[in-house]
Amino acid sequence: MTIHSMEPLIELIKVLGPAALVLYLAYLLVRSFLNKQLDEIRLQVAQKSQEVVIPVRLQAYERICLLLERISPTNLLSRINNPELNAIEYQHILINEIREEFNHNLSQQVYMSAEAWNQVQSAVEDVISLINEAGGSLEGEEKGLALAKKVIDLSMARPADSTRQALDFVKGEIQGIF
Repeated sequence: MTIHSMEPLIELIKVLGPAALVLYLAYLLVRSFLNKQLDEIRLQVAQKSQEVVIPVRLQAYERICLLLERISPTNLLSRINNPELNAIEYQHILINEIREEFNHNLSQQVYMSAEAWNQVQSAVEDVISLINEAGGSLEGEEKGLALAKKVIDLSMARPADSTRQALDFVKGEIQGIF
């Protein structure tokens, strides 16, 4: 090829080279702008999500705190107090009440950490175990009052209150949200 035949090619490269560079820079600027816009949209969606999720999570924690308060032995016994019942009937009513309360709040585990939910489950099982232990230590047709007294005695003899521990754990987790 001669120099004269390469002149149009050189002229074309002189024109297309800067144009390609400008086009590439424009591409980078648009991509950067769009990525920044996308990040802002993601942030807004995350903030909106938090505005919805945090109140729902707090409500779940409130319900679990209420559950734990309601099933604590002293509160449970004072709330469900029927002196006409014998100990076995009273034991069944207390355990059914705990299970109903727990089952009513099963869906709240979705909003809690696995560790918090395990604490709640453990507290529920511990209170049921306490009531069963108290019921198993009674003889014959004793009254519900004897069961209540035995539950309180056994509860006081335990080194730790599982409902209080679970409640403290849940409250700590709530504080961690903020």
